[in-house]
Parts: sequence; structure tokens; C-alpha cells
Amino acid sequence: MPSASTKAAATDAVADTRLSPGRPGHRRMSFALFAAGVAAFALLYSTQALLPAVSADFGVSASAASWTVSAATGALALCVLPLSALSERFGRRALMTASLAVAVAVGLLVPFAPDLTWLVALRAVQGAALAGLPASAMAYLAEEVRPKALIATIGLFVAGNSIGGMSGRIVTGWAAQLWGWRAALAAVGVLALVCAVVFRLLLPRARHFTAGSLRPRALARNVRTHLSDPLLMRLYAIGALFMTVFGAVYTVIGYRLVEAPFSLPQGVIGSVFLVYLVGTVSSAAAGRLVGRLGRRGALYLAVTTTAAGLLLSLADTLTAVLAGLVLITAGFFAGHAVASSSVSRTAKTGRAQASALYQSAYYLGSSAGGTLGAVAFHSGGWAGTVLLGLVAVLGVVSLTLYGTHAARVRERTSREMYNHAASPSVLRA
Repeated sequence: MPSASTKAAATDAVADTRLSPGRPGHRRMSFALFAAGVAAFALLYSTQALLPAVSADFGVSASAASWTVSAATGALALCVLPLSALSERFGRRALMTASLAVAVAVGLLVPFAPDLTWLVALRAVQGAALAGLPASAMAYLAEEVRPKALIATIGLFVAGNSIGGMSGRIVTGWAAQLWGWRAALAAVGVLALVCAVVFRLLLPRARHFTAGSLRPRALARNVRTHLSDPLLMRLYAIGALFMTVFGAVYTVIGYRLVEAPFSLPQGVIGSVFLVYLVGTVSSAAAGRLVGRLGRRGALYLAVTTTAAGLLLSLADTLTAVLAGLVLITAGFFAGHAVASSSVSRTAKTGRAQASALYQSAYYLGSSAGGTLGAVAFHSGGWAGTVLLGLVAVLGVVSLTLYGTHAARVRERTSREMYNHAASPSVLRA
């Protein structure tokens, strides 16, 4: 005869209609959000591999050209919170669809920008439009996917980000070498359009979404609740610092590889971004890492890998630089998948706002990393960019160590309180 607990577990399993691997709709949802991730990252970082060409065409410095990336990520960071509030009222699926549609439309206009000012302005509009996607996607997954499958599913969405980042840069690199950077941006726009159509056709309707309020007080209350949670604040800071490293490295790497001793052509520089495939693997494996090492253990592994890659990239051989990029990419995507999924699991209410705050911090880190990385490269060469990255990595280590210490203090306090409550003198009283 099955026990009462077994019967209860079976009843819960039947009652839980959320998606998990093997259940109808999970594969469609995974492919849909993978396509959305590809489109978002391909558009968001479409100019990053083209910065040397943009600098040459407009006659501007690396730091000036880097604003074509920083404007997009900065606008996304500023708009992600208010747009997440719209998703609480109108639904995650509707907002994700609208965000992709507007971003793709702007992406098809970007190649016609007459000067750097217009290019930066259009990129800012594009980043603001994309702000509706990441937080809504995380909230959608938290509501529609079973908790045990959440990290793996979010890892697949992040893997789509890495594929988008890679394919966008490879397409732009070779297209720019053959036809110029404007044709390269047009190619990315077409790629994103195809992905947006796939996303809309495949994404299942939400079954567990409950419309919330658009009242500013409700939004402010959710934001205050999340910002007063020490764990969420650490996760936001960790996401920002990881992205500072990543934004700095990939904004500047094209300038380093186009100069001596490498002197690589634009198409080959674009192909360097094949190392994003490593990020696809490491983000998809984040769930297994957390299962084996715990959340903090997985973060320690991610920061160690990232730091090793930064140091290795200092060598003046192409093999060492590529190996360094592989390690940086693997560490970053693993750390991002762990931190972002932890936010979704930690927040009990206002998940869209919790994810939005993470995304805001994350993309502010990208914007800061891109701008500061270019400034560091201008003043200190690649070594200056690496130093900036190592400082950010040290910040992640410090936050994770503090979290480990805080968790041990809480465990010790709880144990002491339990022992005190269970002592004979207390029981007699």
C-alpha cells in the first residue's frame, strides 16, 4: 500500500500543471524563448564587433564609438523596470511580443543612420524597446515552469542569448568585410525578424499568470521589498559586476585584434565570437553545477574561470587570447545563469520587478563595462581593460564570501536557538 506521503506527492504532481522537461509544451516554450534570446542579443550588441569600422567611417575614437553599445544597454537598464510593470498588467507574452516587434523595426532602420549621433539615438530606442523582454521572460518562466526545472530552463534562455551574441557578431564581421558595416547591421535585422516570428508562433499561452496592478504604490512597494532583501541585493550586484567584465572585454577585443601583432581582418575578428558557443554550454549546464556545488560553489567556480581567462588573455599570442576569451565567456555565462535564476527563485512576490531590477543592474554593468573598458584600453592598452575586469571579479568574490559568512551565521544562530529551546531547563519551565 502506498504511504500517505507518497499519495500526497502524487496528488501534488497531478495538480501542478506547470511545465517541465517531457511535458507537452515545454519543448515549444524552450525553443520560443531560445529564439527570443537569439534575437535580443543579436540586436542589442549588433554594433560591438563593428566598432573599429564605425570609428574609421565616422572618424571617431574607440570610446565615442562604444556609445553605440552603451546607449542600447543603458536605455535597456533604465526602461526594464517600468516595462516589467506593464507585463504585470497586460501579460508576459504580450509584452515580450511587442518588445521584439519594436526592436526589430528599429533594427531595420539603424543601417540608414546618417551620422554617429543618429546611430547612438536609434540604438538607445532599440535598447529601450528590448527592455520588455528579459524581465518578462524570467517572470514567465518562474510562473510556467516547475521549480526543479527552472534553472535548466533559464539556462537555455541564456544559451539563446549567447547564440544571438555569437551569430550577430559573426554575421556582422563577415558582412562588414564584404559589403560594409551598414549591410552588416541590415543582416542582423533580418536575422532578428526571423527569430521574432518563430518566437511568436511557438510560445505557449500563459496558464499561471494573474494580472496585477499598474498603481505606482504597488510597484514602489514591490521595489522596496526587493531592495530591502540582502540576498537579492547581492545577486543584483553580482550580475552587474559579471557584466562589467564581459562588456569591457567584448567592446575592446576588436580594437586589440585589428592592431599589431595580430592585425586581423574584420571577418576573422567576427569569427572570434564563435567562443560564445562555450557560453551556450556553460549556461545550459548551470543547473547541474548548482546541483553539485550549490549556488555559492557554482559562483566561485565561475569567478575563478573568468579571472583565469583575463590573466591568460594578456599574452601576445592569438592562441592564448582565444583561450582566455573561452574561459571568460564560460565563467560569465555560468555566473549569469546562476545569479539570474536565483533571483527568480528568491522572489516570492512581484517576480517581474525582481527580475527587472536584476536586469537593470546587469545592463548597467554592461553599459559601464563598455564605456570604462574603452577608456581603460585608450589609457592603458589591453592590460588596462584586464585590470578593470579583475577589479570587478574581486567584487564578485567579496560578495559571495560575505554571503557564505552570512549564511553560516544564520545557521549557527538557528542551531543555538533550537538547542536553547530544547534544553531541559527550558522544557521544565
